[in-house]
This record gives sequence, C-alpha cells and structure tokens, in this order.
Amino acid sequence: MGYEVLLGDQPREYLSELDEKSHRIVRENLLKLTNEPYPRPGAGSGDREKIPFEGEEVYRMHIGRTHTAIYDVIEAEDVVEIYRLLPIDEAHKRYGD
Repeated sequence: MGYEVLLGDQPREYLSELDEKSHRIVRENLLKLTNEPYPRPGAGSGDREKIPFEGEEVYRMHIGRTHTAIYDVIEAEDVVEIYRLLPIDEAHKRYGD
C-alpha cells in the first residue's frame, strides 16, 4: 500500500529556505514515508518514533542529524501529513527527546 505525503504551509516554507543539497536530502527522506510511515526498529530508513507534540500523539522522523519531520498518518485516506519540519535541536526542545 502506498501513502500520499502532503506538506503543510510551514514544511513548505522550511523546505524553500534550505540549500539545494539539504532540500534534496529532506525531500528524499520524506518520500520514504510513502511506503513505510510507521516506526519499525532496525528498518534503516530513518529514525522514527511516536511522540506527544503540542498536545497530539504524532510521529517524528529524524532526517540525517540535522532535521526533524513531525507527521501523522491518516489511514482512512492513505495520507501522511507533514505538520512541521524543524532543525533537530529545536524539535528536541519542543518534544523533550
């Protein structure tokens, strides 16, 4: 089953501010969510975990050692919604990892 990855306004803006190489790396990693959006230890396709974030239970995926994607999976629509893209240090402060 494949999921459609949708980006909110903040993630789109974040991506637009990245240099070309970082943009490519983040985009390629987000596209991995089309086939495997849930955390799976040892999967080797991104460090993912279910976390509390701003009062919601969502998922986070570290991208390299630089960026973090905060997302949710809407099974009924086969959609992965990316809510936030943040520098990894800022993300850790916001969800306490």
